[in-house]
Amino acid sequence: MRLKTRQPLILTARIPETDLAPFDRLRQIYFPPDRNFLRAHLTMFHRLPGEYTGRIMEQLADIAGGSVTIEAEVTGVQNLGAGVAFMIDSLELHELRAQLKAAFLPWLGPQDMQIWRPHITIQNKVSNLAADDLHRQLLSTFEPHPIKVIGVDLWQYLNGPWKHENSAMFKTDV
Repeated sequence: MRLKTRQPLILTARIPETDLAPFDRLRQIYFPPDRNFLRAHLTMFHRLPGEYTGRIMEQLADIAGGSVTIEAEVTGVQNLGAGVAFMIDSLELHELRAQLKAAFLPWLGPQDMQIWRPHITIQNKVSNLAADDLHRQLLSTFEPHPIKVIGVDLWQYLNGPWKHENSAMFKTDV
């Protein structure tokens, strides 16, 4: 039986400002303003139980403390039907999520048990036509490029906006 929580937490990958800023600019332009409460982000888990914040942070600190900066690749632009996202690929990022998934398994709901496809959404909740147009536009100039992941961030979900709860940073490269 999966835990039902009234205090959901969201876990995102921490991306350095220089790598995140271009996605954030696109999100500010193309995400519907009445729904755009957040900066661009890469979600790793959608619903962790806030009732266990302390235990979750212990797990994150343990795992992050043994990790170093992750190199990831922005590999493509995906049409989500009602929006557009950039696809992210990294074996190390998938391995990190698998470690976290094993640690959080008793708490995970259906969405977090699905196959994980890392992405950064820059448009959502628009018409299929608007998504098709933006997808074509971005695809015409897209070039794969690297980004870094330097830790993870835990957020409280507040029925729309999020509130930053805590971070677990990876060790710096030696």
